Amino acid sequence: MNHLDEPFLAAADVAISLLERPELATGWAEPSVLARMSVGALACHLGRQVVRAEELLGTPPQGEPLAEVDEHYRRAAWVSETDLGSAVHDRTTDEREAADGVEALRARVGAARTAVAARLRERRAESMVTIPWQGWSLRRDDFLTTRLVELVTHTDDLACSLSLPTPPFPPEAYHPVAHLLVRLAAERHGQAALTSALTRRERMPDTISAF
Repeated sequence: MNHLDEPFLAAADVAISLLERPELATGWAEPSVLARMSVGALACHLGRQVVRAEELLGTPPQGEPLAEVDEHYRRAAWVSETDLGSAVHDRTTDEREAADGVEALRARVGAARTAVAARLRERRAESMVTIPWQGWSLRRDDFLTTRLVELVTHTDDLACSLSLPTPPFPPEAYHPVAHLLVRLAAERHGQAALTSALTRRERMPDTISAF
């Protein structure tokens, strides 16, 4: 198994534990903390990170992988596109899946988690992953890092949307995300701005976002 195989499964379990909360069904149709997304659509987007991993880890890759995971975020159009009406921020798939309801989501994600665990532990996962909607490939650990970012970020979004505490992730799943976000934020805003944001409340900049 690769370095991040088990951490990814552990992170998936944290997200699934939130998807199993009864508050999700109650708030399904309500607006989420993210603009233009219902709670149900956000939950489906979160759950799809597990489904996509199961799908792509079993698909023969194409081309050479990017040199590092950071390059994935330098190239991704959604990082620099601020217009929520842009096609790169399209949420029709999320809303379409949300229309099927919470139980369909739970069944879909549970089945994907079982399947991806078997694929990883039985060494049937590809060492490189092609992301078709982006048009490039990543090494498996780099791909799983991108899924960890999605799981950590949107678990927090969903918990906030449901007025619940954000469940903690194990260090082996959270640390790769934190390290990546720090690198991206420093690259985007500069080392001094990031250092001030992390250590100096009296001069902290308004926003230091990795994206």
